[in-house]
Amino acid sequence: MDLWDVVGGSNTSPPTGDAATAEATKEWTRKNAKAEFALKRSISSGVFEHVSRCTSASSIWQALDRLFNKKNEARLQLLENELANAKQGESSISEFFIKVKNICSEINSLNPEESISDAQLKRFIIRGLRPEYTPFVTSVQGWATQPSLEEFENLLASQESLAVQMAGVKIHDDSGSAFVARRQQNFKAKSNDGGPRNNDGHEGSSKGDKKKFKCYRCGKLGHF
Repeated sequence: MDLWDVVGGSNTSPPTGDAATAEATKEWTRKNAKAEFALKRSISSGVFEHVSRCTSASSIWQALDRLFNKKNEARLQLLENELANAKQGESSISEFFIKVKNICSEINSLNPEESISDAQLKRFIIRGLRPEYTPFVTSVQGWATQPSLEEFENLLASQESLAVQMAGVKIHDDSGSAFVARRQQNFKAKSNDGGPRNNDGHEGSSKGDKKKFKCYRCGKLGHF
């Protein structure tokens, strides 16, 4: 008889009837005490108070099972709520996928009987994506052959990279437009300053300049 027999096996209680020989009872008591010691040594002081009044290894095991199953139920409910409300927000596609996958992985470990499939996981991800991905996702959902979860992540990551590149081009174009606008403003400002200036800094024209010269033949102003 190993220790599990007295914890959760076929000998969780002392032998009775014809089987309750002195040797059998002594053996069961020894195994039970050893199992109790092993169980109590493996739990924290906070948990110990829940099993301190148990009279056998089997009753300790049952108390621990009830206690931790209760905690698992609370944790499971919390994770399911977190999954239902998961949003991408400012996260990248990769970060959002990792977040949802981790939540689903923990849920599956707590409730393996109702594990979340890749198809369900994909639906949770689609529900939490930012609105700008909606047209692309709608297009993908119309494909005859649907991509796997990994392929879907790669497709979304490619869309994300493309959006970043397009945003960079737009910023560059806007900067160029602003530069051209500044050049045009500077040109207009110079044009509004007036016409050409003479050496003395005053505006003038070629006709005005000619009036200052005397003809070398007749001595009159205005022609040479």
